[in-house]
Amino acid sequence: MAGFSLADGTIYQISTRGGMTAVITDTALMASVGIEVDEVRNRLLVANSDRDSSTGAAMLGIYDLGSGERLAMVDLSGSVEDAPGDANYFANDVAVSAAGVAFVTDTRMSLIYKVDTYYRASVLVDFGRESGFNLNGIEYNPEGYLIAVSSGTGQLIRIPVDNPQRWSIVDIDFPATGGDGLVWAADGGLVSTSNNTSSVMKYASDDHWMSARLTGMASFEGQATIAAAVGSEIFVVQPHFGDADPPEIVRARF
Repeated sequence: MAGFSLADGTIYQISTRGGMTAVITDTALMASVGIEVDEVRNRLLVANSDRDSSTGAAMLGIYDLGSGERLAMVDLSGSVEDAPGDANYFANDVAVSAAGVAFVTDTRMSLIYKVDTYYRASVLVDFGRESGFNLNGIEYNPEGYLIAVSSGTGQLIRIPVDNPQRWSIVDIDFPATGGDGLVWAADGGLVSTSNNTSSVMKYASDDHWMSARLTGMASFEGQATIAAAVGSEIFVVQPHFGDADPPEIVRARF
């Protein structure tokens, strides 16, 4: 598994026992918020933000997975046309399609960026800050759509990549409250980590994620932000935002 630092942007390799090894250190990484491995192209994609600036930041770092060499640092916020004077950016999570196109959520701007294989950024869809979505985790489905979670409303949002304006709210029977990281499970289910209820929710769908039902919930002590699928298991990463202790790894037991 991989982990990241909000404090200095360092990317770590994390064992299921919690051991950490720094694999990418880059001064251009202000705060690594979300990561995605593009195994086909041997790349690591990193949502890079600035928590302290009055205007924030939204960038996508792209690294060689083997060497850690930076391949690109893409300015996402520069692709927002007619940005309001009080624009405040925060790149949160990233997903990648089978074709190598990356998609990044911006929590503060409530939009999703698209970065093509030539590292050109554009806005895929802008939900508007008045939506209150506070977009967080995102995953790509090989059928050609994205699923994003709204930590602000506890909703799952389905976005067709080829026609993003036809996005829709997934009809779920249990809210994804505090939805943070998303990950596909080995059985095709979708796991949402809640950052404020000490739990992870697992959903299944029979209609291409137009609707979904809760199939399991795992609870634990403390806060968690992301999960990772390792084989048929789901592991949750519990950060230590208030101290310098390393993160803890917990197996989700549904």
